[in-house]
Amino acid sequence: MPTTKSSTPWRYSTPAIVLHWVLAALIVFMAALGWFMMTVEKEPGGERFFDLHKSIGLIVATVVLLRVLWRFFHRPEPLPAGLPRWQAQLAHLVQWLLYATMVLLPVTGVIGANYSRAGLAFFGTALPRWGEPARATAHQFFEFHEALVWITVVLVVLHVLAGLKHLLVDRDHVFARMWPARR
Repeated sequence: MPTTKSSTPWRYSTPAIVLHWVLAALIVFMAALGWFMMTVEKEPGGERFFDLHKSIGLIVATVVLLRVLWRFFHRPEPLPAGLPRWQAQLAHLVQWLLYATMVLLPVTGVIGANYSRAGLAFFGTALPRWGEPARATAHQFFEFHEALVWITVVLVVLHVLAGLKHLLVDRDHVFARMWPARR
């Protein structure tokens, strides 16, 4: 519940904080793994990294779904009133674009994998296909997937820089809203 004129600033709930930081770690890991696997794509054993990326991607999709559902039913408090309007609007835009890319990345990856020759598997267990392999379709979805990764990187950098600005320059407790509380 929101606080009114209290000395304790409003904070996100523990589930929201956990989902935020778990997704942050997974997104960074998946981007790094994705870039690494492109360097070993043609190497013997390189397919292991693709299989790992697909499997963790399905986990990411599940965590994203949980995060979206949590956010839908638990609206955060508004940003501080003294924040310039353009900053609040930019924060809102970046946040919703991040949600969009977090949803679209797993979707494009799953569709691309479904149409790839290798198919989609979860830690070695092949998942059912909904169509025949189609190289051109898989390639198209993987290109979209890659473009979304770069968009996500830009959005994450903006998000992190804004968080650091609130923490180090503004010192307005906005960053602390999503940081785990000290006991």
